[in-house]
Amino acid sequence: MTWLVPLPVVMPLLGAALTLLLAGRPYAQRWVSLTVLTATVAVAGTLLVRSSLHGPLVVEVGGWVAPLGIVLVADQLAALMLVVSAAVTLCVLVYSIGQGMADGNEETPLSVYHPTYLVLTAGVCNAFLSGDLFNLYVGFEILLVASYVLLTLGSTETRIRAGTTYVVVSLLSSLIFLVAIGLVYASTGTLNLAQLVDRLDALPDDLRLVLQAMLLLAFGIKAAVFPLSAWLPDSYPTAPAPVTAVFAGLLTKVGVYAIIRTETLLFPGGRTADLLLVAAALTMVVGILGAVAQSDIKRLLSFTLVSHIGYMLFGVGLTTSLGLSAAIFYVVHHITIQTTLFLAAGLVERRGGSTALDRLGGLARVSPLLAVLFFVPALNLAGIPPFSGFLGKLGLVQAGVADGGPLAWTLVAGGLLTSLLTLYAIARVWNLAFWRAPHPDMPAPGDAARAAGTAGAEQPPDDAPHAVAVLPRLMIAPTAVLVGLGLALTVAAGPLFALSTDAADDLLRRTPYVEAVFPDGAP
Repeated sequence: MTWLVPLPVVMPLLGAALTLLLAGRPYAQRWVSLTVLTATVAVAGTLLVRSSLHGPLVVEVGGWVAPLGIVLVADQLAALMLVVSAAVTLCVLVYSIGQGMADGNEETPLSVYHPTYLVLTAGVCNAFLSGDLFNLYVGFEILLVASYVLLTLGSTETRIRAGTTYVVVSLLSSLIFLVAIGLVYASTGTLNLAQLVDRLDALPDDLRLVLQAMLLLAFGIKAAVFPLSAWLPDSYPTAPAPVTAVFAGLLTKVGVYAIIRTETLLFPGGRTADLLLVAAALTMVVGILGAVAQSDIKRLLSFTLVSHIGYMLFGVGLTTSLGLSAAIFYVVHHITIQTTLFLAAGLVERRGGSTALDRLGGLARVSPLLAVLFFVPALNLAGIPPFSGFLGKLGLVQAGVADGGPLAWTLVAGGLLTSLLTLYAIARVWNLAFWRAPHPDMPAPGDAARAAGTAGAEQPPDDAPHAVAVLPRLMIAPTAVLVGLGLALTVAAGPLFALSTDAADDLLRRTPYVEAVFPDGAP
């Protein structure tokens, strides 16, 4: 079954090439993209089952034997990330198709959207499967180049300005990563992750610390870890709703994944554990304070995105199986919930004409369905029992208490404070946008010209004085599916935690990964 391993990368790339050839034929592009991403979900699920039952699956690309050739490795962590990312990208694609049809541009959409979206998916999957540092760099660059295009779709002044900031920051992180790769190769003579395990252990401690710090700096920028996170709230909210959703759900998590992979496989022992814990505390608290101060839903969610990266770093910094398993669980939870909330924010913007809280109101009465689609993941993000957000945070708190150190206790307190402030921020959005009386500036039914022709979509109540644009089914359905997936994480929390624990144990042992790549021992 090892032939399945490269498919999550190969299929989106082939799909991107085919959709590019089909430029000007939007229906064909649409079906190719949907088929490719559906197949990717199926392959990722199969890889997760196989890696859980039989250990990591390894493919030497092109038949070149490791460490000379490129190695793709699907262990439990990589396969789990593939499943969640593929499911999320498929739902967001359906949402974007629905938005295009509702806006009346299904006949003449931007021909570059589908190829770019599939290239982004391939880059994300390649990063998760990469078995060497340089191929990880390639994965990052693929997804970043695609994200540049998606972020500036429409070429508005605001998007170009935000895209410029995003490009500069991303190029800086890529440059640091590339320099780190050069230093690692100069020090060890290899970039293969499994081979680096022994070779890095043999280096002097000071040199290992420098290499570790360089990689952490590069990945910290990509993951939006404080104080390297100021770029994110200014960049993400300007993009179209589907683009913002997939960015928020996935791109920062690729950076978190890289931190987990390198910290456990290449640099065990926790020499930077205290630094990670301090960064986690600052990321949580500063991020959520920024969220509380916002008056726009998208910017508020962007700051909560930054804030909750701190929870993941908390688990990684503890360097224990319990902490790491809780961090992995929280990554899966956050990808799903954050994507759902940004899709819901897109529906709010469509229904209310804005995401500014001072221009919204009465959405719970105007659109009860939209209220549910926002309310459920919002409570999940805030960590209200019994949702998966609560279970993930509970696991992290338990890991912190078990550690018992002063920094761990500080993180426990910071995590509880962040959770309370998240609930406050979400309650504020609910009160202003959904619960209070409709704002006078909200568009009336006749102002929703762009929604004309969306047969079968949800209609506003006849007696609603401030009802606005209808919500197309193809935008509602994927959002509802992700809401359901978030609830499924709660129902299946036991098996998911067990899977996360197995993945964490394998990461901390390191030997399953190394032996899968080099059955006869690393050269």
